[in-house]
Amino acid sequence: MTILSHRVDGPAWAPLLVLGPSLGTTLHVWDPQMEALTASWRVLRYDLPGHGGSAPVSEVTVGLLADAVLALATQEKADRFAVGGISLGGAVAATVAVTAPERVSHLVLCCSSARFGEPGPWHERAHAVRRDGMKPLADVLPARWFSAPETGTEAVIEAVTEVRRMPYGVDAGSYAACCEALADYDLTGELGAVAAPTLVVAGADDPATPLAHALTLAAGIPGALLTVVPGASHLAGVERPEEVTAAIVRHLGGERAAEGARTRRRVLGDAHVDRAEAATTGFTRDFQEFITRYAWDGIWNRPGLDRRTRSCVTLTALVAGGHLEELAMHVRAALRNGLTPDEIKEVLLQSAVYCGVPAANAAFAVAQRTLDEVGVL
Repeated sequence: MTILSHRVDGPAWAPLLVLGPSLGTTLHVWDPQMEALTASWRVLRYDLPGHGGSAPVSEVTVGLLADAVLALATQEKADRFAVGGISLGGAVAATVAVTAPERVSHLVLCCSSARFGEPGPWHERAHAVRRDGMKPLADVLPARWFSAPETGTEAVIEAVTEVRRMPYGVDAGSYAACCEALADYDLTGELGAVAAPTLVVAGADDPATPLAHALTLAAGIPGALLTVVPGASHLAGVERPEEVTAAIVRHLGGERAAEGARTRRRVLGDAHVDRAEAATTGFTRDFQEFITRYAWDGIWNRPGLDRRTRSCVTLTALVAGGHLEELAMHVRAALRNGLTPDEIKEVLLQSAVYCGVPAANAAFAVAQRTLDEVGVL
């Protein structure tokens, strides 16, 4: 089986998102999207054979790369996951979605295709690279990747500069093998088998996979959405990161989870959330995702009550249920939400009337100890 070098970023509790790069680049081609995506996803990025940290190969197919991606997801204990990719990485993602539809929750295809043109030019490129090495091709590839490589913000220019260096470090034989994989690739007749919600992203000025390729994908995949990025060429996510990132985040539904994650940290504090994330296992991951999405965003971010009031309600509910460990955590949270120690005392006194004196007695002991630890009494 093909083994792909990879890295995983993002919270351990979050659902898995697997992202593949384009031919000639490494997993770092996704760097501009990582801050936004890791707010609500556990992101696994991989390198193609002979690229980045992956070992060289003499031959490979898109199907074998798809099998390798499925193996990585299994290794991460993800029965279902989102998958995406740029160009060849997109072909791999689409193949995963066709061959294992029951495992794919979302699909993202950036500047990709169901068929990358006639086989002849790919075989010619493979032959030239094996004969001459990567440098002649690496010298000219960026002209197809970027419409205006020296424009944009400082961060964009820096990212473009970094990506332009990537093909020089690629193993020539592996690059040629990937070219031959693209020559044999044709998913046109199988696009209807994709069951996952799909986003197709196209660069308006992309000469490598022109808009017609994106239209074929969007028309062939049931319910697919198409986003065309103006002023972007083949590596649209590097050249126009804000537009591409926003489209992907919307498609993956990550906005609510990201808001929930931010609220959880504001209320409970970074130290507590970091401990919870570090302790997350495959068994508890779905629960962590559930409370982040539905408790911390779905409830705590509702506009009907302010956070001070929600803290009062939460303290009362925890006293009533006898959940003393959670109570200590939410006494700290109440302080962050603006309650004073005297107001927390009033909540516990009210709870004594309606939840019972023994419950309130235990709660006062927990609150006293917690407030002493925080140093506010």
